[in-house]
Amino acid sequence: MKKELSVVAAIIENHDNEILCALRSPSMSIPNHWEFPGGKVEEGENNFEAIEREIAEELNCVVEARDFFFTNRHEYESFIINLISIKCRLVSGNPTANEHSKLIWLKRENLNSLKWAPADIPIVDLLTNEEV
Repeated sequence: MKKELSVVAAIIENHDNEILCALRSPSMSIPNHWEFPGGKVEEGENNFEAIEREIAEELNCVVEARDFFFTNRHEYESFIINLISIKCRLVSGNPTANEHSKLIWLKRENLNSLKWAPADIPIVDLLTNEEV
């Protein structure tokens, strides 16, 4: 039986309506694919607490979790991920790539230009078609 993980992903938008995208480093699983930053939900945490903690750890900035966006269950070769995307507001600091190879801000209509991790693709599709 495959291990099942609950993972939160932040959809962080800036004042120009661009969304933060993070490139997974070569040392990470699913290397060199883009994702929405985040990580595993730890025992005793709710999803909002988890995303705020993960972003502080990974990107050295503070976000406020606002709204659930979409949950996608995706089966990879060796594990299953329940990816819970959450819209977040940047409260302070500038996102810094500590674990990722690169961070970029992109307009919704350009999100499909990147090579996304498979679990993130349905989120990209929804964001691309979302009315702002």
